[in-house]
Amino acid sequence: MVSVLDYHDRTKHDFKRFARSLGYLDWANQPNPFRRFEGAPLIHLEEMPPSVQPTYDSLFGSAGARSAAPPDAHGVAQLFYDSFALSAWKVAGESRWSLRANPSSGNLHPTEAYLLSGPIEGLFPSAALCHYTPFEHALELRRSLPGDLWDRFRAPTGCDLMIGLTSIHWREAWKYGERAYRYCQHDVGHAIAGVVMACAVLGWEVRLLETIGDGDLAQLLAVDRQSGFEAEHPDVLLGIGTGPDAPVVPASWPDPEVMTEIRKQPELGEPNQLSQDHQPWPIIDAVAAACEKPPLSLRPIVCPGSSAEIPPARQIDARRIIRQRRSAVAMDGITAISLATFLCQLRRTLPYQGHPVWRAWPWPASVHLALFVHRVEGLPPGLYWLDRDLISPGSCRTLLRPDFDWQQPAGCPATVPLHRLREGDFGEVAEEICCRQSIAAGGAYAVAMVAVMEGRLHELGPWFYRRLFWECGMIGQILYLEAEAAGVRATGIGCFFDDPMHQLLGISDHSCQSLYHFTVGGPVEDPRIQQREAYFHRRLKAGRR
Repeated sequence: MVSVLDYHDRTKHDFKRFARSLGYLDWANQPNPFRRFEGAPLIHLEEMPPSVQPTYDSLFGSAGARSAAPPDAHGVAQLFYDSFALSAWKVAGESRWSLRANPSSGNLHPTEAYLLSGPIEGLFPSAALCHYTPFEHALELRRSLPGDLWDRFRAPTGCDLMIGLTSIHWREAWKYGERAYRYCQHDVGHAIAGVVMACAVLGWEVRLLETIGDGDLAQLLAVDRQSGFEAEHPDVLLGIGTGPDAPVVPASWPDPEVMTEIRKQPELGEPNQLSQDHQPWPIIDAVAAACEKPPLSLRPIVCPGSSAEIPPARQIDARRIIRQRRSAVAMDGITAISLATFLCQLRRTLPYQGHPVWRAWPWPASVHLALFVHRVEGLPPGLYWLDRDLISPGSCRTLLRPDFDWQQPAGCPATVPLHRLREGDFGEVAEEICCRQSIAAGGAYAVAMVAVMEGRLHELGPWFYRRLFWECGMIGQILYLEAEAAGVRATGIGCFFDDPMHQLLGISDHSCQSLYHFTVGGPVEDPRIQQREAYFHRRLKAGRR
């Protein structure tokens, strides 16, 4: 069997070669970005335009600080509208493509979302498993569940709703070849953080229900019978609490007898075909098998309680920020941000108890940030390091170059563990490492997300490889929203030269690996591209009736 480290090394980009891919885009077989289950009843959800409250900054604080919305048809519609729905259409000449609330590598969207819930008036009369389809902003009923069976399944967790995520690896492999598995995991991380933030707006709490194994999760989401290139692979189950108590993660769950009964419930609908033909990438199937997660007995990590959070001050509508998030396609190379803004953005990536995303995450911080600072007012340009491990700070210092400066910048509080490694202009270096893309040098700063890898895999198992990328994607989603809140823009960068980045930091083994790059700054808009509202096609269809 291929090990995850074999896969990881094989799919690195280097100055002399890129990871294996087809080398061109097979447009005739571009995957349909929308999975549908043909024959499954379609349940339309209400569109929920952004409202004035709550403010974005108010989402960061103690759990239960705001009153919670009821888990009714309106709440479910808003949850999906703010996490997975279409956010706009882009039009250029005769070409048209959709954007979504959740970002995706290459806008290819391998992540599919499922809802598990008890009966909801106006949606379904009995407990159900539904697949969310963003094109229609609707739920497809995949399986009805007897009420007592749903209660027996959910009772140990205290959840009112659950969201399951899967990945269709083919959607990314069509464009990116063997490296696509990495990008699918980035997208899962973005989706997790997207769900958590959408729930935070509603006053709901989220926890990853990590005790369930991938085999049971596939059965629960009714994707276990899928096979072939377009099969969905189970990723994660998110438990949502809508009352005063947060969900809990039982030590051993779910009950095998309950799972057997769920598996017996009839399924509705058949998955649509996404492409006529496919290019096989056996290494992706091999690493997916190597990363399959068994059932776990889990003791969740408790984030540190103190955050030294900036008091909420900006009167920015949270849902507007979530819905307007876009990926910049170019940076202007001019826009700077203030030191206060920069520190606020870094603070929001730290795993403290006041952050809804990190309350949901049951694992120790594994990802640190190497920062190429270009244009931050009051901070000299240079290479910096943000240590995100608030429980065992400084643990990565011995893994990096011994001649780094490790100086705390002036004006940086102790609550933001930022250190300068080297002062100087690193714009050309950032651009060169990010596959010579100018966007890495044109922003106010660029980020390399560096994960503690080999130790985590030995400690927890090869299945944790995916979680390292998820953590990067979660950080990326936070930076996306923080950029929007600051009036700038961000974008994820999946193409970078892996080992040259490691050489810059002095990493010569698998102790740490760079998994995701990012940039934040002033965007350059393309005047040739026009924008249309997300669901204009629904209104056109309604008008034709």
